[in-house]
Amino acid sequence: MHSTVYYVGAFVLSVTLLQASGLDTMVGLYGETIEVACNKGVAPPANLFVKWKYDKDDGTSGDLLVKKKDSTSILAADDYANRVNITDRYSLLIAQANLGDQKTFTCMVVTESDVLTSRVNLLVHKKPSPPTITEKAEDLENGKLTTLGKCVAKDANPAANVSWTRNGQPLADDGKTVIITPVTEVDQETGLSTTTSTLQYTASRDDMAAKFACSAQHSLGPDQETAPMSFSIHYPTEKVSLQVNTQGPLKEGDNVTLKCKGDGNPPPTSYDFYIKGQKVTVDSDTHTLVGVTRDDTGEYKCSLVGNTEVVASENITVNFLDAGLSLSGTVVRKVGENVTVKVQKSASGNVKVSWTKDNEKLEKLPKFDKLKYADSGKYECEFSMAGLTQRHSFTLVVEGMPVIKSLNKVRGNDGKHKVLICEVEGSPKPNVLWSINGTSEESAYVDGKITHKIVMVPTANLTVSCTVFNDLGQDVRAINVSSLFKEEEKVMEKQDQTDDSGDQAKLIVGIVVGLLLAALVVGLVYWIYMKKSKQGMWKTGEEAGTSEESKKLEENNHKAEA
Repeated sequence: MHSTVYYVGAFVLSVTLLQASGLDTMVGLYGETIEVACNKGVAPPANLFVKWKYDKDDGTSGDLLVKKKDSTSILAADDYANRVNITDRYSLLIAQANLGDQKTFTCMVVTESDVLTSRVNLLVHKKPSPPTITEKAEDLENGKLTTLGKCVAKDANPAANVSWTRNGQPLADDGKTVIITPVTEVDQETGLSTTTSTLQYTASRDDMAAKFACSAQHSLGPDQETAPMSFSIHYPTEKVSLQVNTQGPLKEGDNVTLKCKGDGNPPPTSYDFYIKGQKVTVDSDTHTLVGVTRDDTGEYKCSLVGNTEVVASENITVNFLDAGLSLSGTVVRKVGENVTVKVQKSASGNVKVSWTKDNEKLEKLPKFDKLKYADSGKYECEFSMAGLTQRHSFTLVVEGMPVIKSLNKVRGNDGKHKVLICEVEGSPKPNVLWSINGTSEESAYVDGKITHKIVMVPTANLTVSCTVFNDLGQDVRAINVSSLFKEEEKVMEKQDQTDDSGDQAKLIVGIVVGLLLAALVVGLVYWIYMKKSKQGMWKTGEEAGTSEESKKLEENNHKAEA
C-alpha cells in the first residue's frame, strides 16, 4: 500500500514509504533532498544516542553520522560526507539524491536500557523529461509501411513506458500494418534510462486528417504527451469533380471559370476540358469562358489528361432576359380617354414584374380607363430574374382645357376685406385672370388642380369675373360682390333699432299705469281688426284705413305682445 508523507524542513521533499517483510522500503526523488525516518518516525526518548550507517555494495557497513544530545558528528569519509545530516527527530537527510543512494540505511538508537534498530531500503526514482518525436517522416505513401517517427523519453528511473496514439486512440502492434519497436538505454554515468519507441505505419487516404502523438508513462505520473502531428499522404487520383465558379447566377456577358479537381495527393497539374464537345488540354486546373451567351447553355466536362474514364460533368445555364413595354418616352392623351399598356417579356426563368409611379410603389399593373389628371406622371416597370434586372419607363401627360369647378366669396378674418376663390382643373397648367385688381395668391398645381385667391375691398356693388385659359381653351365665370360700406350701413341700422327698443322697454317699465291703458286699447283695436279681416274687409287702401293708422295698429300690436 502506497502513502505519501510530507515533512516540513529545509530542502526536504516528500517520500513514499513501503512495508515489506520487516524491511521498510521508501522512494525518494532524484536530485532532491530525501528524508529517511528513524524508527518509523516514532518520537525518540530523552538522553539517547543515535547512529546512522548504510550497507555498502561489497556487503560491509559504512558509518554516516552520530548524534549525542545536542551535538552531531559526521563520520562518513566518502561522498556522503557533504550530503548527509540529521533532524531533531533523528531522521537522516540525504541531499542531491542520485541512483547511487539506492541502498539500505540503518538507524541505531541506544538508550540506558536497550538498543533499537530500524532498517530502510531506499529507492530513488526520476520522472522522464517530456517526450519528443524525432526523425519525423515528411509524407507517407498510401498502402506502404513507412517509419512515421521515433518517440524519445529521456532520463528516467525506472525506465518510462512509451505508447503511440492515432486521433487519441492507442495504436497496437499487429506486426503488419503497425509495428512498434521500443528500446531502452542506460546512461553509464547517471544510471538513468532513456526509452525510444519507433513507429512504422501503413497509411491510407483516411489518414490525411489523422493526428498522431506519443506519450510517456511513469510511476511518478501523470502521463506526458507530445503535441499531435499530421502527415501528408500520397495517393493517386481515382475521381475528379467539376466546379462552375461565377459571381451570383450566371447571365449573358458573364465570365465563367471551370475548375477541375482530382482527389489524389498531390493532385494532377493538368486536365482535359470539353467545351461544346471540343477537347481543350490546359496545364492548370481551371479554364475560363469569357462573355458567355444563352447559346453557351449545355453540358461541360473535365477529365485526367488522356484518361476519359476519370471524368466529371456539370450542366451550365446562361440566364437571359428580354423585356419591354408597349409605351415609351412621353405619351400625351386627353382627359377621359383610354390608354392600354402591354408588358412584353422573354426569359430563361420566372420574371418578377413591379411598377412605380413617380418613384412610389404600385401594387399592380396600372390601368388607364377614362384618364384623369391625377394619372399624369412617370411610370417605371422593373423586370428581375436570377440576378438580371431591366427597367423600362414612359411619362404619361393627361391634357384638357381648363374648367372652373367653383367660384366663391368669403369675408376676410378682419371683416375689412373680401376673398374671392376660383378653383380650376386643366392641363397644361391654366393661367388665371381676374376682372379686378387685388392681392392674389395661388396654390400648388397638383393633379391638374389649382386654386387662385384674390383679396379686395369693394367700395360699391360689383360683378367680378374669373377667366382661366391654356393652349386648349378657356372658361369664364362671374360672381356678384356687394360693397362693404353698404353692408356696414345696414348693420348700423339694425343696431339703432335694437337701441330704440331698449329705450321703449325702459319707458314702459317707468309708467305702469299708461302701459295697462294702452294694452286695453290695443286689445280692443285688435279684436275689431280680426273681425273685419274674417269678413273680407281691408281689400282696398281706402277701406283699410290710412297707412298711418296701419302703422299705429302694428306698433300697438307689438306692444301688446311685449
